[in-house]
Amino acid sequence: MTKFSYSSSAAWLERAKKVLAAGVSSEFRKYNHPHALFYTHGKGSKIYDVDGNEYLDFTLSQGPLILGHSHPEVLEAVHQESLQGQLYAGQHAKEIELAEKLQAIIPAAELMRFCLDGSEAVQTALRVARAKTGKQKFLRFEGHYHGWLDNVCFGISSPSPEAMGPRKNPQMHPWSQGLPDGAKEESFLLPWNDLDLVKQHVEKHHQEMAAIITEPVMCNNGCIPPKEGFLQGLRALCSDYGIALIFDEVITGFRLGLGGAQALFGVTPDMAVFAKAIGSGYPISAIVGKKEWMEEISTARVIHAGTMNTGNPTVAAALATISILERENPYPAMFALGERLRQGLRKISKETGHQLLVSGIGPVVHTGFTSQEKAVDFRDVLQFDTTKLKTFVSRLHDRGLRVIGRGLWYISAVHTEEEIDQALGLTREVLTAQDI
Repeated sequence: MTKFSYSSSAAWLERAKKVLAAGVSSEFRKYNHPHALFYTHGKGSKIYDVDGNEYLDFTLSQGPLILGHSHPEVLEAVHQESLQGQLYAGQHAKEIELAEKLQAIIPAAELMRFCLDGSEAVQTALRVARAKTGKQKFLRFEGHYHGWLDNVCFGISSPSPEAMGPRKNPQMHPWSQGLPDGAKEESFLLPWNDLDLVKQHVEKHHQEMAAIITEPVMCNNGCIPPKEGFLQGLRALCSDYGIALIFDEVITGFRLGLGGAQALFGVTPDMAVFAKAIGSGYPISAIVGKKEWMEEISTARVIHAGTMNTGNPTVAAALATISILERENPYPAMFALGERLRQGLRKISKETGHQLLVSGIGPVVHTGFTSQEKAVDFRDVLQFDTTKLKTFVSRLHDRGLRVIGRGLWYISAVHTEEEIDQALGLTREVLTAQDI
């Protein structure tokens, strides 16, 4: 095994700490192995750091790089559009082309607005729901990530499964200090995938409830698909009680298909949020929705603004990304690679005697160490052995295989069967070793 060195990254990190809080520009970057690393370039399925280490990359920059690193067609589109200008504080033709494209491929996208990231788009959707319904609170689910802003910064983590409290009345643990006292009062919190419990709660609280927001697949924790009928049940409840159904498709959008999870599962929300893969790493997101809801923005009853929205380079990146995905239709291959990886990981874990639960859907794979045969919600995920997972991910990293620290693997349109088999070979090495 090649011995990886991280000394240059360590030196850069010490320099960075003198100017950046903790030396990073996003909290999650602190938790790389063995510390925050500094990268020089990426190409296709590979990324390289300042120490010259090469990694087969399954993080895809936390998800955006659906076409892999530095796709030449995307970069050329960004370059050409940038020559025309960067930002106009006005409209331009490309953003209309992009909106028309999204309208054609996303079931809920009758009207839309563009933003810069998922956190911002989520807040826009919640504002629309409150304005149209005249109600103030929204229902969200344990372990679902909808950005890092105050009113969705609860129920993302917990000290233990026991600390979460009873299923019917969960404890809302804050993810961060510095949250305003009233922030958690904006929402209800329930375990995911329990439709009967949701029905009971909605029947009791529907007069206060403006929206239900959910990841259609709980990708951020365990990559758990919805139970059969769960999303359909949410749709029916929202329709019956005049509540907005919001899908957070920041991860599933363009990853499970051009129409997102809503097209895959055949459930159309009232509004949905897309980001990450829409722009191949450039900062763009979208809130899309049915006209009856989005008219709240059209009439300016709800204000949505942003100086940096629909800059030329970001729109060009999104148009190029979608054009490539339409033309090449990599989804059957990505789904097949995802299943190849899941089946291979299960086989290796069984042969090496490790209790590794492998879950996911399509090109999103999750690995967690647990004796459970299946996980259906965040409470199950909290029982995983995080210490062993950290060792597992670190050992893979030291062999040139980069996986997101919480056990999440993303497969891009440029990964190959040979690279999946390479990843499986490295996994076998790690799980066969004596230090895990």
